[in-house]
Amino acid sequence: NELPAPDRRGVLRILVEVLQQPMLALLVGAGAVYFLLGDRIEALLLLAFACLSIAITIIQETRSEHVLEALRNLASPRATVMRDGRRIVIAGREVVRGDLMVVAEGDRVAADALLESSHDLLLDESLLTGESVPVRKAPQHAGSAPRGSTQSGSVRPAGAQPGGASVVTQSGGETTDQVFAGTLVVRGTGTARVSATGVRSEMGRIGRALERIETAQPHLQAQISRLVRNFAIVGLLAGVAAVLLTGLLRGSWLQALLSGIALGMSMMPEEFPLVLAVFMAMGAWRISRARVLTRRAAAIETLGATTVLCTDKTGTLTENRMTVVEIMGSGADGGTEGGADVGNSSHWRKRDGTAVSLSARVILEAARKASGYPSADPMDIAIHLLADSAAAPVAPGSVVRAYGLRTDLLAMTNVVSPGTGGPASAHAKGAIEAIAELCHLAPAQISAIRVQADALARDGIRVLGVAQTPPLPAGLLQHLPDSPRGLPFEYLGLIGFADPLRANVPAAVAECRSAGIRVVMITGDYPVTARAIAQQAGIEANEVLDGSALESISDQELALRLKSTSVFARIRPEQKLRIVECLKANGEIVAMTGDGVNDAPAIKAAHIGIAMGGRGTDVAREASAIVLLDDDFGSIVKTIRLGRRIYDNLRKATEYIVEVHIPIAGLALLPLMFGL
Repeated sequence: NELPAPDRRGVLRILVEVLQQPMLALLVGAGAVYFLLGDRIEALLLLAFACLSIAITIIQETRSEHVLEALRNLASPRATVMRDGRRIVIAGREVVRGDLMVVAEGDRVAADALLESSHDLLLDESLLTGESVPVRKAPQHAGSAPRGSTQSGSVRPAGAQPGGASVVTQSGGETTDQVFAGTLVVRGTGTARVSATGVRSEMGRIGRALERIETAQPHLQAQISRLVRNFAIVGLLAGVAAVLLTGLLRGSWLQALLSGIALGMSMMPEEFPLVLAVFMAMGAWRISRARVLTRRAAAIETLGATTVLCTDKTGTLTENRMTVVEIMGSGADGGTEGGADVGNSSHWRKRDGTAVSLSARVILEAARKASGYPSADPMDIAIHLLADSAAAPVAPGSVVRAYGLRTDLLAMTNVVSPGTGGPASAHAKGAIEAIAELCHLAPAQISAIRVQADALARDGIRVLGVAQTPPLPAGLLQHLPDSPRGLPFEYLGLIGFADPLRANVPAAVAECRSAGIRVVMITGDYPVTARAIAQQAGIEANEVLDGSALESISDQELALRLKSTSVFARIRPEQKLRIVECLKANGEIVAMTGDGVNDAPAIKAAHIGIAMGGRGTDVAREASAIVLLDDDFGSIVKTIRLGRRIYDNLRKATEYIVEVHIPIAGLALLPLMFGL
């Protein structure tokens, strides 16, 4: 039931692989020859540096072996299951197919499963899909919403079509009756029948992808390996020539053998491994001062050659938290901005230093009363944060009755009695269609609201409608209806949410462009949201390629599209990996950033894998070569700048070593040729 145990390499196996590298083998061989010739100081010095380089490599390779172990730990939390009519708690690895699993708020799902029942169930699947908004889940019963229905009660942005090609059937997203291993229950409860565990789960598919990926050797290291091999061939030929010349011309074959060994040693560039070790160690120390951890020192030199920087959106370019960015009342036309004192303006946009207008505050307060408290839902948290900062704290009152999300009515409703003892009223927030139904709006009113919502959606803003009732009569309060449809709601307006862009991202993207590095955004979010964030960040977004379109084209076509397309949306983990591989096939040096499990295969496959240290999962960190300790996208630019400087210095040092060895070889060979 567990993910496959990786073929773990022991220290001895890693040591053998390390010694097969030409540079380190050369260093060890040179030390042994010096020792045999009696030059113990030179021998001990070379062997000490060789042992240091080997130890560093073994430690780094051992760390990289933890990647699948971290994935198995994440996919194996504790689980509550029903067995023999009893509810028991077991380790996630003990869950088997057919178990009835019970999930509740705060649980991490232990296996892929199909829902049999749920109550207001909301799951955070960003770990698999990269989408920051939790997904509403409900069993597929007769009359229930189809797959692809609007999530979290929010309005789907324009351009994201319900169902059809955009339905995600393999990696979370919109499969509303299926829950996936490793995802987090944000709200509600449910029971689900386990359908897949271990290698057959979505998490297992990512594990298998990680297991198949071979980490490419850094470009400069490969070049130096070829250079060392060529030097060894030339040294061997020169040594043989020296032996023959000395033996034939002088008749002393013992002297000829010693001369050949001396010439061969003079041709050995044993400085290469030392220079690489010192430069990589110093580079890692310098980069750490920019709050960037180097897990594989060999990646430092590759940084300087980076041509394409692939980045995730959620948690990398954005802050991975929902924020209220716009409030629009029923009479707003979308052209008015809220200010510090805007009277009764019903349109407010988030600006630094601006206050929420009085009319907008009414909408915000109604949305707060319709939200759960305390709540793990990012939208509820955003509403509470803005409401608390926009007005003096007020008594929240008590919830007389709560109506949760239903498959036939995507809205949350709370009947709230004020703490002052006044009359109670009902407050609702949810999808526009649901709020329009509760308020019995005319088609013309719905069309006007839809125009407002579409305008917000074009900016990648997710929208909820808000409504409330007048004070409810005591008689109605004592006999509340079974459905909120029986309450006299009045429409108030819209409230818009966005995952804000990190403040320093536009400057960092501009610096990448000026340095000749193309930034490519790959996200699991909707195309409209991806385009809006890309435009804010300064990434070329004229063309957006989504996962369904990518699936229908060949690798050759994708390689061509990659030359002009910089934004990819609704992308699954295996598609991220395919994009990285096609970029590599185009001759690009690829750096890949990310923080979720869905990013791990692409991070490992890239020339340079960069993980977020704060929000990033263990799986992403273990698969990466570099970890950003402060999750700052700007740190990537600093790291690339340092990497280019280190690469340039390393290239100069390599050229110097080659130039030095040519006259050394000449000084050893010319006296023999001229009989000196």
